[in-house]
Amino acid sequence: MDWLIMCTSLSSTGSSGLFESAMGNTFPKRGSYEYIRQKTEMVFYNPESASQELIDEVYDIVNDLGKCIRIVKTAKSAVRHNLEDRLKEIKQPVLLIWGLDDEVTPAWVGKKFHDLLPNSELHLFEKCGHVPMMEHPEEFNELLENFLNRVSSSVEIV
Repeated sequence: MDWLIMCTSLSSTGSSGLFESAMGNTFPKRGSYEYIRQKTEMVFYNPESASQELIDEVYDIVNDLGKCIRIVKTAKSAVRHNLEDRLKEIKQPVLLIWGLDDEVTPAWVGKKFHDLLPNSELHLFEKCGHVPMMEHPEEFNELLENFLNRVSSSVEIV
């Protein structure tokens, strides 16, 4: 049985499945700290939000050959497995949270998910890139908590 069918609800932010541009036309450039810094900063509305610690962590991940191969395989899989035709099958409540300034999966992708998911709600954050949970943590957590409280109160335990 498909795991999506068994869930009582879903939440998603900046998700792949309809459109992919995380790496643009390039693969992670191992050894190029400047490239990794730019790509890490790109996920934020304000590039200065990308801490040195985060950039270093991403750099270390990309320079670990095993992890880098898994990243590339995941990215290729997301491109190959477009979900557009299957989203209508998801009847569970879905919370979509997106940044209006997301360069990785643009806001139109969130709107497309919302159009294709029959029981979804979409929240768009202004001045926000690909990581609303990091850029607007209080608002993000409040939306998620309210959503989970709403859907859990409507779930009948058998």
